[in-house]
Amino acid sequence: MAGMMTKVLCLVMTCMVVVAPYTVATITCDKVVEKLKPCLQYLKAGGGVPAPCCAGVKGLNAAAKTTPDRQKACGCMKTTYKSHPEIKIDNARVLPGKCGVKIPYKISPKTDCSKVK
Repeated sequence: MAGMMTKVLCLVMTCMVVVAPYTVATITCDKVVEKLKPCLQYLKAGGGVPAPCCAGVKGLNAAAKTTPDRQKACGCMKTTYKSHPEIKIDNARVLPGKCGVKIPYKISPKTDCSKVK
């Protein structure tokens, strides 16, 4: 019986190792925009960061647990930046830190989101 359990456990672990690199992002651009919408005024004009903005930043960071999710969020932010030229990139760059969040990539229109881990 123990031998059978060991085999099943090994099979499950092998499947996890094989499937893990092929996970698909669960975050959508709609979710990214929804989380960051309270930040729009700050992103345009600077000043104080509203509490709902930081809540959104923290929520987005918590939702982006996998590499595909972080890559998707990165791409969505780049797309949003392009459609809102009034956003000041310097404000976007410092926003995570102002909300006490560390992200594994630099916020920039030049970031290669495919390299985000």
